[in-house]
Amino acid sequence: MKNIKVFCPGSVANISCGFDILGLCLDNIGDEIIVTEKKEPGIELELTGNYKIPNDINKNAASISAIALLNSYKELNYGFKISIEKKIKPGSGIGSSAASSAGSVYAINELLNRPFSKKELINFALEGEFACTKSYHADNIAAVLLGGITLVRSNKELDIIKLNTPLELFVTIIHPQIEIKTSDSRSIVNRKFEISKVIEQSSNLGAFVSALYNEDYDLISRCIHDIIAEPHRSELIPEFRNLKEIAISNGSIGFGISGSGPSMFSLARGPEKAYFIKKELEKHLQIKKINFKSYVSSVNDEGVKII
Repeated sequence: MKNIKVFCPGSVANISCGFDILGLCLDNIGDEIIVTEKKEPGIELELTGNYKIPNDINKNAASISAIALLNSYKELNYGFKISIEKKIKPGSGIGSSAASSAGSVYAINELLNRPFSKKELINFALEGEFACTKSYHADNIAAVLLGGITLVRSNKELDIIKLNTPLELFVTIIHPQIEIKTSDSRSIVNRKFEISKVIEQSSNLGAFVSALYNEDYDLISRCIHDIIAEPHRSELIPEFRNLKEIAISNGSIGFGISGSGPSMFSLARGPEKAYFIKKELEKHLQIKKINFKSYVSSVNDEGVKII
């Protein structure tokens, strides 16, 4: 192959009880990237889509990740052109930078006949994520590259576990059309907690993993609580508390902030309930005259893929 086109899905990080630990891959929300071999060594960028992202190869997440991969590969006498159709808004909270970072390294790895495993690609994609968020956290990237729901046991060692995904689990995404930079959102999170709160968060995370394997939706619902980031980040999101109340009262088994926000996620059992919750949330936002986009997605168990 001389060129390849891939779908780079969006993702939900944290899932409330797993700050910087859990990630969930979305199915029908994402960017498209075409990578083509070129005669000259190095990386070239071409950008299209509705959203403005850096066109400097040393500032764009996709190209930074690609350069990191090539630096770890044997010397090449040719290079790659990366064409990005950006469909995930930067600062949306649904993994815009992770989609770019993961998509470029996945595509180049395919053109090189897969010298690296998907888990090894996470190392390179992290460089692009760091350029955008000023933090090495693999929660979004792991979900995008491995698919499904993932758990990052260690960011330093990149010990990543792919968890079971209940078959009937669906996600509703509500994205108010404002931007919150991940670096800014991370800065307002309190870094010191009482031991009782650490125990509570840990208990919810452990029970959530068990609930996924047992497909226990009632237990999932009891675990979707965030005492670390949500109390601080929710203040930046218009109508968050009202939307959460509406979702839960209409059958959501969990509602929270997607990544650093402003997007919010709701979990539901089955697509019908997910679409019903979406409709009720939309009604409230329309009354409040808040611009938004909304989606319903199954959990994408494959992750980034060739299209």
